Amino acid sequence: MQRLTIVGTAGSGKTTLARQLATRLNYPCIDLDEIHWGPNWTPTEPEAFREKVRSALQSEQWIVAGNYTAVRDLVWSRADTLIWLDYSLATIMWRLLRRTIKRVVTREVLYAGNRETWKEQFFSRESLLLYVLRTYAQRRKRFSGQLAQPEYQHLAIHRFYQPHETEQWFFGLSQYIRN
Repeated sequence: MQRLTIVGTAGSGKTTLARQLATRLNYPCIDLDEIHWGPNWTPTEPEAFREKVRSALQSEQWIVAGNYTAVRDLVWSRADTLIWLDYSLATIMWRLLRRTIKRVVTREVLYAGNRETWKEQFFSRESLLLYVLRTYAQRRKRFSGQLAQPEYQHLAIHRFYQPHETEQWFFGLSQYIRN
């Protein structure tokens, strides 16, 4: 367990878990959203994004949070462990709603100085909440199919259906911590 990638629907807790694991294991944490998003929610150009991710993956130990198709081959081929936060739609939506309201109310600064707004998240077709509702089922199906591909058979997969399963696994990691 040297190179971990954490996947799941938006709002599942990928970044939070990645940061907790990075602290616990003393590994660098790579948040793909931080690499992908520029000012004014402008995405990084695809080739530049791939190059930045490729560079970030050079060390022998890391934890990646994110699901970007454009760099999946880079991340998954180098990873040895994949953690899939495959929570129910109700759990995801509750977490995402709480997180979104907190970010909007506190005006939390995100990637490249971006902030979420009421208008963008609740009154726009670009809403992350709507995105999750539209893509939840197909994303689950797609992950299952991708993980069955021969090029990813080397991955140790931990698929968690409930947050308490993830927590139990996390607290049982003492075997991987070097003193």
